Amino acid sequence: MSANTQIVESFWLARPSTSVAPDLLGCSLVRQFPDGETIRGIIVETEAYGPGDPACHAYRQRTPRNEVMFGPAGMSYVYLIYGMYHCFNVVTDAEGVASAVLIRALQVDAVPQEFAGIPDKKRSRLAAGPGKLCKVLKIDRTLSGFPLGAGQPLRLEHRSDRFQQAVEEGTINFVQTTRIGISQGIDLPWRWYVGNSTAVSQL
Repeated sequence: MSANTQIVESFWLARPSTSVAPDLLGCSLVRQFPDGETIRGIIVETEAYGPGDPACHAYRQRTPRNEVMFGPAGMSYVYLIYGMYHCFNVVTDAEGVASAVLIRALQVDAVPQEFAGIPDKKRSRLAAGPGKLCKVLKIDRTLSGFPLGAGQPLRLEHRSDRFQQAVEEGTINFVQTTRIGISQGIDLPWRWYVGNSTAVSQL
């Protein structure tokens, strides 16, 4: 699948997370390192979190931890779970409305040098999970609260024409299910993934 260089606009993300989450499938998350190295991964799995959702970090109240979720759309929101795994989210919806999309899995286009020794059969699953993708792209809380636009250490790019065509032709299909790894809001069908991708977190 060819890469696309059209940056995702913040106004495109200023919609409910449940609308943005499936639309982010096929888009690319790009990590730009200070030395110029770039890693790009196609988003193959997402989950939506928003107002009235007991699983959302901002469900109870506004805090320093979730403050960025109330900001403008198109910002990064990174948090730590279990004291060791980072999770990357895209802030969505109108400013003042706490809403975000968790990026659960990526299909990376190239294996970073430090992972070069991984067997071929495992390479497709290198970023198959929110903690795994943050490890590969070296995303931590220092990257929270940044706009995901051009010139930033993290940016989002629209689907390639090839990917979009495959969706329209039915070669690529999307699956909608309930979210995983949570204890509240478990009945909400707010998880989407690319049905024929081997990079999805749980096959």
